[in-house]
Amino acid sequence: MYLNKAIIIGNLTRDPELKSLPTGVRVATFSLATNRVWKDKNGAKQESVDYHNIVVFAKTAELVGQYLKKGQSALVEGRMQTRSWDDAQGVKKYRTEVVADRIQFGPKSGGTGVGYSPSASAPAGPHDAPQEDGGSIEYPTDEINPEDIPF
Repeated sequence: MYLNKAIIIGNLTRDPELKSLPTGVRVATFSLATNRVWKDKNGAKQESVDYHNIVVFAKTAELVGQYLKKGQSALVEGRMQTRSWDDAQGVKKYRTEVVADRIQFGPKSGGTGVGYSPSASAPAGPHDAPQEDGGSIEYPTDEINPEDIPF
């Protein structure tokens, strides 16, 4: 059995670029930055940053172009793909990217979140609209009595 699955949570390094294929299908491309922090053998804090190229198609591409902006966080699920081509000088070039199946938008600057999680395989419906109320869950402050639970 084979598995090609990528899950990345990071910040956009640039605004998404929205284009159309000759067939009319919309394509959005952007890049996510992820960082890793660790202590080296001397105890000094070290940090490295990786950049991930993301490609998304169809309705999800349109939504990404509309709602995501540079600096905003996002969770991307998809598959890894490497493309190759010859440049103008005939040199072979390669690009590895994540072809996104699902994108979940992170909080916008200012602390409000967007409760939207588009899926390339699911059509957009009224339940998919962004929630501008912060998307937070209010938990009850009362004590829960185990005898009140119906199961």
